[in-house]
Amino acid sequence: MTEDITVTSDEDWYTEEVATFGDRLAGAREATGLKQGELAKRLGVKKSTIAAWEEDLSEPRANRLSMMAGVMNVSVGWLLTGEGDGVELPQEGDEMADADLLAILQQIRDIRSRMKGDLDRLAKLEKGLRKKL
Repeated sequence: MTEDITVTSDEDWYTEEVATFGDRLAGAREATGLKQGELAKRLGVKKSTIAAWEEDLSEPRANRLSMMAGVMNVSVGWLLTGEGDGVELPQEGDEMADADLLAILQQIRDIRSRMKGDLDRLAKLEKGLRKKL
């Protein structure tokens, strides 16, 4: 007995018919602009754990599943089955705009991080100066 195997292209990896839990998790994470490491930190797990979930090598426990749904503003049901409140399927042409927006968000985060470091150095200098006065 033979089975018909449908091969999908890279362009339709994220359709409702073929998306897995890992696909939906990765899609929701990317839609919220989070990197695997950032999501891992928010959930209190290792980055490798997020990678394993996205690759469908393992599944999260209920408490982590609930936390990740809240962080990414999707429903638990959508993460598990694709039904319910989730993220929009990628549209043609939207990828470039989304990539541009994500790049801008990353630049903002980088600037904010540098500013925080500069503010910390400024506070240390001010403290040292006050001690000398």
